[in-house]
Amino acid sequence: MSTPTRESIRRTIADRMLDSLEDLVRRHRALALDEQPAGEQVDLHAELIAAEVAHELAVVSSALHRHPPLG
Repeated sequence: MSTPTRESIRRTIADRMLDSLEDLVRRHRALALDEQPAGEQVDLHAELIAAEVAHELAVVSSALHRHPPLG
């Protein structure tokens, strides 16, 4: 088995981020359909989505910093 290259590691990080974001979208769309939030609940739901997206971006940013591009 070969050692993964920096490029393949960075590609894997990006793939994981996209998968996580797709899961987040599916989960929150399902919640929105089930609950039909109104008023303040819509605001809280939007804040939750924003917080989850920010978390995913922080995780990816951290992983990418551990594996910087060459050159």
